[in-house]
Order: sequence, then structure tokens, then C-alpha cells
Amino acid sequence: MPHRTETDSRKLLRRLRDEMSLSNPGQERLDRITTIIAESMGVEVCSIYLFRDADTLELCATEGLKPDAVHKTRLRLGEGLVGKVARTAKPLNTANAPAEPGFRYMAETGEEVFTSFLGVPIQRLGERLGVLVVQAKEPRLYSEDEIYGLEVVAMVIAEMTELGAFVGEETSFAATHKHPIMLRGVTAQEGEAEGEVWLHEPRVVITNLVNDDSQAELARLEEAVEQLRVSVDQLLANAGGRDKEQQEVLLTYRMFAHSRGWLKRMEEDIRLGLSAEAAVEKEQSTARARLETVPDAYLRDRLHDLDDLSNRLLRILTGQGNETGAEMPDRPILVARNIGPGELLEYGRRLRGVVLEEGSVGSHATIVARALAIPLLINVPRITTEALTGDHILVDGTEGVVHLRPDDSIASAFRDKMAMQAKAQERFASLRDKPAQARCGTRISLKMNAGLMADLPSLPSSGAEAVGLFRTELQFLAQDRMPKRSDLVANYARVLDAAKGKRVYFRTLDIGSDKVMPYMKRPDEPNPAMGWRALRVGLDKPGVLRMQLQALIRAANGRALSVMFPLVATVSEFTSAHDMFMREIERERRLGHPLPEKVEVGAMLETPSLAYAPRSFFESVDFLSIGGNDLKQFFFAADRENELVRRRYDTLNVSFLTFLQVIVDRCHESHTNLSFCGEDAGRPIDALALAGIGIPSLSMRPASIGPVKSLIRRANLNEVSELIARVQARGLESARPALLDYVATLVE
Repeated sequence: MPHRTETDSRKLLRRLRDEMSLSNPGQERLDRITTIIAESMGVEVCSIYLFRDADTLELCATEGLKPDAVHKTRLRLGEGLVGKVARTAKPLNTANAPAEPGFRYMAETGEEVFTSFLGVPIQRLGERLGVLVVQAKEPRLYSEDEIYGLEVVAMVIAEMTELGAFVGEETSFAATHKHPIMLRGVTAQEGEAEGEVWLHEPRVVITNLVNDDSQAELARLEEAVEQLRVSVDQLLANAGGRDKEQQEVLLTYRMFAHSRGWLKRMEEDIRLGLSAEAAVEKEQSTARARLETVPDAYLRDRLHDLDDLSNRLLRILTGQGNETGAEMPDRPILVARNIGPGELLEYGRRLRGVVLEEGSVGSHATIVARALAIPLLINVPRITTEALTGDHILVDGTEGVVHLRPDDSIASAFRDKMAMQAKAQERFASLRDKPAQARCGTRISLKMNAGLMADLPSLPSSGAEAVGLFRTELQFLAQDRMPKRSDLVANYARVLDAAKGKRVYFRTLDIGSDKVMPYMKRPDEPNPAMGWRALRVGLDKPGVLRMQLQALIRAANGRALSVMFPLVATVSEFTSAHDMFMREIERERRLGHPLPEKVEVGAMLETPSLAYAPRSFFESVDFLSIGGNDLKQFFFAADRENELVRRRYDTLNVSFLTFLQVIVDRCHESHTNLSFCGEDAGRPIDALALAGIGIPSLSMRPASIGPVKSLIRRANLNEVSELIARVQARGLESARPALLDYVATLVE
């Protein structure tokens, strides 16, 4: 095979570009492309395999194999040499294909006479679209130049495939961004929403793939890279107020921007015939493909840095900024790879829902989405490459499913489901001013969780008796610098004003683990959930906690004030925090500032250790709030950020209910006010069980109060208590089946 020159590469790419400019049917285009590649490379066979679905490749065009095999030969992902290239997303080069491990003979193709094989993945921005193969009778290895050249051609084919250029009546390959698709993710916030896609970072559209003047394209790239470097250097110069770790991240970012290797690879692509934009995207696709195979979290973060730099460079080259001129739809559903809390708060309540390709159930975005009471799905694969701004989208936060461009039958069924839920909400609204009193006469106090000022208007309409948990960390997380004390005072005062006399239980700063302030150094911890977080940070960094306590006291301005400390594990931790609070009360008195008319100081019971604290502790706290999310993960030793285990353990597991009963009994003996706060409190069946074992107060998101109140009012908590006792006596693992049977007997 002759050595490929730069002129050869440009000629091939131009022939491909010219072919794609013709208005031929899709199949005819595919056939012509394989012929052009085979002729240009001097090989007997060129074949294009495209994904029919996520696990199946289909031979869509060939020059040299039997034509009858087109659209009939299919391979599973990983099957044969073609399937192996698709699975690994790496080139496969062999001089003796039949002797290669994993080789599969496809009799219908007639490929047995071709010995040498070179396959490269067809991919775009990490999304695998298919495999491009060349074969020859001569048993030889292809050179590095030949492999590289074929990868460049595959990149152009990927762009054409992405643009739907191969769609025609005779091909089975469906265009992306046209057909309906269902994607599964992880529910981070329940709820349903219908609307249109609003891409947080609109995809850069590349229209010129092939260059006519390599020198001009090299100059464009050089100018754009220099502009990128200046902007990154400016970022670093403005980072003087950030901590050392943040500066190290930006230095790594700068290192990539000044990397000669990165620039050299893009320059080589341009010399082979790609445009500057196409060369940048080719390197970006390579980086994204590596992301999937790198187990080290630090290296993955660095590849994300390179990916972000590529996006910046593409926007400079194309002039396409984040502001594309498109108007936000009337029913926007945000789609993004990931998003920070500040950015999500800027969108605010305009959003109907959020769908993320990454994220975690305890991420900042999840916290904000819960505060905004909008459905959120995370870990939804390929959503940012499949969706376009304006696409019709259905988000089912209950089932963890996204329907993109749904057909009429799916959309109709979804609307029926939403209508039924809306009708149920109307019924719940009629209970707003009625107590959550069971048929046995027991009354349960229902409170709401909040974290934003925007939550507070829900307080009267939800029927909540109080704000059982106000998350104070959101104001810290949404900024790039520490908020001033005066800002905290003003914010907390507005919260108390909006509550209109109803009690607000302020939880002091709960940071660490998955909640990290951007201006605070994050320690390198093997298990952050059990590490330096919440009250532990406050006691070790007392300046921040003291400032927050001062702000709360001043915001009360003579009104009642309830404060609770998160993740208390030992009595001494609570004592230290309580003493700090009392010192700030005394300091405010000496300064002549008005003091709260009444002060309640409590603790979040989120560690099993605190359940067995001395009785004197239970008598000293004004109240205890069980933090169900953390307590459950520590009780079962199951990380709630880990999808492999977090759903494995049930709140209604008899062991957990028995443990909660211990806490209930100890609080009853010491006359300590007790509540339960967490996602489980807002699930009606779970809430019924919690009330049945004697927990008198539950705090949940506002939308859950109606369903929970409705069920409690229909139930007899004495019967629920007896039912759980029978389940325990029988040695069953979970009380859920028995409770579901019981609820089925209740009259609406």
C-alpha cells in the first residue's frame, strides 16, 4: 500500500465533502463513500457499520464485500473484530484477521479472502456511532500514518452521521435528533413534567469539516488558541481570593491550554485536511472516549478540564457563544451534563424540570431542585448529545425515565398520568386547614423543608404547621465567596418574616461530603460522607459558625428562634456548639442588641451513636430531629451516593424500625420533642409507619404534605402499631408488604 501524503488526505476529504453536497439518496451516498475510501487507500474492501441500537451494529454499506449482506449482517457489541472495535472505541490493526482473538467468520459477506484488517471507531464527542473498516488480501499491518488518516475520515463520517446525512428510504439507520427515544436515569427529585428542552450549554454546530487552505486554517487555530490562553490566564489572575486547591485546578487548566502536544495533534489533523473546528472536535472526541476507561477520579477530572477547554476553543472559532439567540421555551426543561447551584438558582422557578447526564443524589443541583420543587433526573446517558433546544420532552421523576421527542401515544398516556395527579392534589388541597389526625385521635405535626426564600410562599398553601428544616448552606454554596454577616442577617430575617409567626427550625451550616463551598479547601478524604463535615467543620472552624449564629440571633430581632446542629455524634460536640451559641447570646446582650424572646437549641440525630447517649443529653436538648437520609446510610453502612447499594435497604426494614423505636422510647422517657426529617417522611406509606411507631412530627417537601395527611387521617395508628409489632414478632424482614395490605383496606 503506498505511503499516504498530506495531499492524498486532503483529496480524499474533499471528495467526501463533494459527495455529501450532492442530493443523492442516503444509501447511494453511503455506497459512494465506501468506494471513494477504498479507491483512495488502494484497498479491496471498505465497509461502514453503524449502530442500529445501543447493542447492535449493522453493515450499512460496503465496497468489496457481497452487496446482499448490506442491512442483513448484524453483530452484537463486542462480537467479532468489528464489535471489538465498537466496544473498546480503539483502532484494531492486524495482518492476519482470522488468527486474531475474537474473530468471527461472517459467511454471507465473503470476507474470508481478505487477510489484513483495520477498523477504527466512528464517534463524536464520546458517542459511539459505528465502525469504519478497510480490508485487503495482502497480509500486512497498516502504518501509523494510515491508521491516523482513517481516524480523520471516520471523524468526518461521524459528523455526517450526526447531521443525518445518511438517512434515506433504503437505509435502516435512523437519524439522531429526529426519532423518539427513551432514556433511563436516576431519580434525584420526584415529580413529572412536560415541556421543551433548554440546553444549558448549546452544542456547537460545525458546518465546515474540510479545509481548502491548510495554512489559513492553521493561522485561525493559532489565533483562537492564543485568545483562549489569554482568557485562561485572566481567570487565574482573578483567582487571588481563592484557596490553594482552587488555584491548583486553574493551573492545571492553564497547563492544558499551553500544551504543545494538544496543539500539535490538532495541527496534524488540519494538515491532513480537516478544518480548525473539526480538528478541535476530533481531539475532544478522543478525550471523551478516554473518560469512560479511566478509573482514577483525579484523571477523569483533568480530562473534563480538557473537554471544557475544547468547548471554549470551539466557541471562539465558530463565534457561537452560550447565548445563541434562541428564546427560552415557555415550558423549559433544563438539560445539561452537570450544573452548579448558583447557575441553577439563576434559572429559578422558570424551569419545569432538570435532566443531567452526570450528578449525584446529594449534589448541589439536587439540593436546589428539591428546594425549587421540580423533578430532577441524574445520570441520564447521552442526553446532551441526543437532545436539541426546543425538543419535546417528558420527565418522569417517579419512574426515572425521560421521553425525548415522544410519539403521540406516549405523550397522551403521560398527560393522563399528570391529570390524575393534579386531581389528587386538588383533593389534598381541601385538607389544607385540617389537622393530620388519625381515626384513633392521635395528631401528627406535619412540617415542611425549605432552603430558599422562594420556598416560603408554599408554607400557607401546603398546610404545613412550621418549617421543620431550613437548610442554611444554600446561601453559602451559591456564591463564589463567603457571604457577609449582614447578608445572612437580611436573608434569615426575610425567612422569619415570610413564615408569619410559624416556627422555623434553622439547621446550621451542613457542608462537607458532597456539599463543598467553592472558596473553601476540600480535604482529600477516602470516605467524605463519614469525614470532616457538618458540625465537625463548624467546631474546627468556629469563625464561620459564630458568624452564622450571630446572624440568626440578629435576624430574630426579638422573635422566637429555633436552631439545630447537624451530624452530632457525641454529647461533647453538642455541648461545645450549645456553649458557643450561649456565648453569642451573651455577646449580643452586652452589645445592646435585642435577644430572641424564646430560644430552642436542638440536634440532628443522624448517627447511631447519638441514639445511645446518656439520658442527661436527651434531657438537655430542647428537641431532636432524626435526619433520616444520613441515619439510614450509617445504620445500613450503605452510601446513599452509591447507586449500587442506596436502594438496597428499606426504611421499613424491621431492624431499622426497631432502632427508631429505641429513639422514640428514649425521647418519651425524657420528655424530649422528636421529629423525623428526610425523604422518607414525605412518602405516605413510610410516613404512616413512622407515625405508627410513635414519632409525633414529620418534616418533608411541601408537595408531600397533602398525600401524607390524607393517609394519616384515614388510618388508625393503634392498628398500624399493632401491625408492625406482629411483623416484628413473626421475624419478617420488612413491614412494607403488611402496610400496603392494610392501606388497601382503608376507605377513601
